[in-house]
Amino acid sequence: MRSDFKEGTLTINLDGRIDSNNAHNVEEEIQAIIDDTRPDYLVLNAAKLEYISSAGLRILLHFKKNYPNFTITEVSSEVYEILDMTGFTQMITVEKAYRVVDVTGCEEIGRGANGTIYRIDQDNVVKVYNNADALDEIQHEREVARLALVLGIPTAISYDVVKVGDSYGSVFELLNAKSFSKILANEPEKLDWCVREYVDMLKTIHGTEVPEGKLPDMRETAIDWVGFLQEYLPEETGSKLMSLVEAIPKDNHMIHGDYHTKNLELQNDEVLLIDMDTLAVGHPILEFASIYNAFKGFFELDHDAIEDFQGFSYDIAQEFLIKVMAEYLGTEDEAKINEVLDKARILGYTRLIRRSIRRKGLESEKGRAEIDCWKNMLIELVDKTDKLTFTMNELDVEATIDNLDTVTGFVNRALEEFDCPMKTQMQIELAVEEIYVNIANYAYSPEVGRAKVRVEVDDDPLKVSITFIDHGKPYDPLAKEDPDVTLSAQERQIGGLGIFLTKQTMDDVEYEYKDGQNILTIKKKF
Repeated sequence: MRSDFKEGTLTINLDGRIDSNNAHNVEEEIQAIIDDTRPDYLVLNAAKLEYISSAGLRILLHFKKNYPNFTITEVSSEVYEILDMTGFTQMITVEKAYRVVDVTGCEEIGRGANGTIYRIDQDNVVKVYNNADALDEIQHEREVARLALVLGIPTAISYDVVKVGDSYGSVFELLNAKSFSKILANEPEKLDWCVREYVDMLKTIHGTEVPEGKLPDMRETAIDWVGFLQEYLPEETGSKLMSLVEAIPKDNHMIHGDYHTKNLELQNDEVLLIDMDTLAVGHPILEFASIYNAFKGFFELDHDAIEDFQGFSYDIAQEFLIKVMAEYLGTEDEAKINEVLDKARILGYTRLIRRSIRRKGLESEKGRAEIDCWKNMLIELVDKTDKLTFTMNELDVEATIDNLDTVTGFVNRALEEFDCPMKTQMQIELAVEEIYVNIANYAYSPEVGRAKVRVEVDDDPLKVSITFIDHGKPYDPLAKEDPDVTLSAQERQIGGLGIFLTKQTMDDVEYEYKDGQNILTIKKKF
């Protein structure tokens, strides 16, 4: 019987069968080894144990009484079933044997900070963790993936844990799935489709509120990044950077943390989110930091390197990034898009510099060049930035009366940022209510659909444009004749006053039906 004694832990390797014929001898042999070594912890490795009867179970019970921390490892499924049905898995720490998977020659479909995802056959993929002792990480990812699925995020759940080389992996079923990176690389004509689906999933994630304490707070993580960089930045920059990050409000809405196109998979016309170990909560700007890094930050000095990571060109990555920002923010305004990107860059460069230094980047010429590049841009951006948060330009809600307060609150917050006069704000709120209520009551009746509300503010002259978009029945409210407000109450017809008030109080009202959408825009100067 082979054994190994190291740092107070005795590991004894069992093999063959333990039954009524040999149980006594096996127990005596194990006890002799214990007496010789006097361990603090006892481990029985059952990788080669083929069979165990009740006589063998009595041996295990005996050793459990003498060694409370007694563990049995690498147990086959057959032996595990016996231990489980007799209640031994409740009394003793029992670790099942892991199926061995070889990923040599397998297609790499994703790579993240904690591991690499390979397709092992037509139906399945495996995420191989960088950490050789990754069982706790695997358990964490399985738990947060289940949480995300319960909260409405479409994802794949690991159904098996396997051994891959010196590390471990999680196996997922992804039938014939292909990543968005592969779609962008091989079907560039689908770029706009990828943008829409990518942003739809992102808004679903960011719209998901997570119960307190279920996921880590990304803001606290970012504060740790900044704390690490204090000795590498000018004092003034480091101090202001810390103030900017600490001023990010606490937010219990979900963020993915590593949201790039290799982590979105298209399977049977359904988009699935994978690589869930980075799930956290926080303000969306923390998400955009990692998005910026995935499409540009990592590749500021070496544009060709993105081909190895994402599988498509730097030019495609830049077009995709800008279109994603425009779709998410609900604006084509380059100034607004660049404003939010600059805020994301501050956090992105902070993370990149810390990551490179921790990976000995200062010890190589390439690493020093990258750190200097990111550092110089970070100092410049911090100097001209007053806050890292941003105001959303677009709201996407279920078109029901219950969401009226959400819509008016969204519009009012945007107006308050530009110090809109109270009278003008009241007129705009009145118009917003009339138009939104009309959509909620009639656009999809008797069904329920969704409505988008987009707010854009121009500085010169100061003017707000609010656009309402729905996919309901085609309806042009401007085509209806205005009510005659000179008639008496008895002569008046009910209805029509809402759009009349809107036209009277706004500077301009426009309608078009395009691509199956009702699009109504109101404009008002401040």
